Amino acid sequence: MHAKTPPSSRPLAKLPGPELGAIFERAIAVRDGALGAHAIHESWLRGEISLNVERALELLWSRAAASIPEWLPTRYVDRLAEIYEIALRFRAEAKGRSHVYLVLLDYSDRRAEPFGLYVGMTGYRPAQRFDQHKAGIRAAGSVLKRGLELLAGPTMHLQYIARGDAVRIEAGFAEALRAEGFLVQGGH
Repeated sequence: MHAKTPPSSRPLAKLPGPELGAIFERAIAVRDGALGAHAIHESWLRGEISLNVERALELLWSRAAASIPEWLPTRYVDRLAEIYEIALRFRAEAKGRSHVYLVLLDYSDRRAEPFGLYVGMTGYRPAQRFDQHKAGIRAAGSVLKRGLELLAGPTMHLQYIARGDAVRIEAGFAEALRAEGFLVQGGH
């Protein structure tokens, strides 16, 4: 399994549960972060309980951190499958230099549902733009104060797109997430 294989392609989707578990064990044994990430991701999207996902994430990060793709979250995010479904509704019409990105926000001090999302667009690589937010450079207050991590997986297909597409998708994606009950910042 290659690290650049997008998680939305779900390359392990057809495997039965026991085989998926065996693949994860093999990934841990050989310290293959990409394979382990896909195994965890598939279990997660199939509805595996949060405790099991958290344990698998912790094990993978402790054994294969150097080879884990950037799209794998470091913590359990409830409704991740739904976030993917919503993101996949949006397609760019043209290639370009813009990116649509998501940031996981921490609202555990204010709400029973601890997470929110920030939807943004940028001409920078999303990881670089997240770092800028956290450093206070043209930062959205919600990301500066509450940003936990970039959620790269759901928006991988929205990278290197035309600016006009990015503007349209950023707004539409934020509105679609809000319509499904997510707390969303950004999406101008």
